[in-house]
Amino acid sequence: MAERPEDLNLPNAVIYRIIKDTLPEGISVAKEARIAIAKAASVFVLYTTSTANTLAQKNKKKTVSAQDVLNAMKEMEFDKFIEPLQESLEVHRKSQQSKKEQKEAKAKAKKAEEVDKNMSVAEESSTEMIIMDVTETDKEKDVDGKENGVELLAAD
Repeated sequence: MAERPEDLNLPNAVIYRIIKDTLPEGISVAKEARIAIAKAASVFVLYTTSTANTLAQKNKKKTVSAQDVLNAMKEMEFDKFIEPLQESLEVHRKSQQSKKEQKEAKAKAKKAEEVDKNMSVAEESSTEMIIMDVTETDKEKDVDGKENGVELLAAD
């Protein structure tokens, strides 16, 4: 839990960015108004979290889920926020799924690259061994061929 009440506040930079992105260009917000909005946002988040936690506990759950938050919004009579929240949640889930798939594809490609690299190293080693083996065999054949040639000449 938080040790001080200030620990429960949302980061001011995040609140200011939301305010800036929400308002049209050319509109400025006084510092006191930004502080008030930041405190109100923090209170709203805490209230929503508390309500969602209560609902989760009623359902004998220890983890607050997205559905608990949506149900909390309904219980707090913020019904008009439920649909936009569901849409945002769906966008977030798709984004997370996409990131997961990209990560898996990247890992799979990396593994395939490592396998290819290992195969190349193995092939090079095999080729070197074959070349060495062939070279030694050729030397043996040359020696055998000369000896055989000498034997054949001697036999004639």
